[in-house]
Amino acid sequence: MIDAQQTAITQDPSGKKLIVTREFNASLQQVWDAWTKTDLLDKWWAPKPWKAETKQLNFIDGGSWLYAMRGPKGECSWCKVDFKSIEEPNRFTATAYFCDEAGNVDSSFPPMHWDNNFSANGESMSLLTEITFENEAALNKIVGMGFKEGFTMGLNNLDDLLAGMQNA
Repeated sequence: MIDAQQTAITQDPSGKKLIVTREFNASLQQVWDAWTKTDLLDKWWAPKPWKAETKQLNFIDGGSWLYAMRGPKGECSWCKVDFKSIEEPNRFTATAYFCDEAGNVDSSFPPMHWDNNFSANGESMSLLTEITFENEAALNKIVGMGFKEGFTMGLNNLDDLLAGMQNA
């Protein structure tokens, strides 16, 4: 059995890319659905005690996802994800931005270009995500905001959600 609790986040030597790997004890379809369906995304995406709340999701080439991450003290951070290409159920690419509630991009934060790859490994599956930035300073800004810790927590939430689906 694979240890599904291990998230590895490494920085590419170019200084412009984060590489995330994770194994899940779940089917490829279950993990794909958890990344692409509102009712599941909102259950795991934000690091606890924060909550993700989708305003709109249109998971198609050229579509977008607009959501808020709400903190326990009333904090709110809006994000927008523009989907570039989708190859169900193995891969999708997207660009993520911080924004306001209407989806207007906040240019004081760098865009993050995501390439998410999902592959089956028998009864488990592997996730490989590469997040590319315009430059090393942009990457360092996002890492400095706690991205590695927050995303690891979110993937742990996903692992818990998937375990609950297996036991249901």
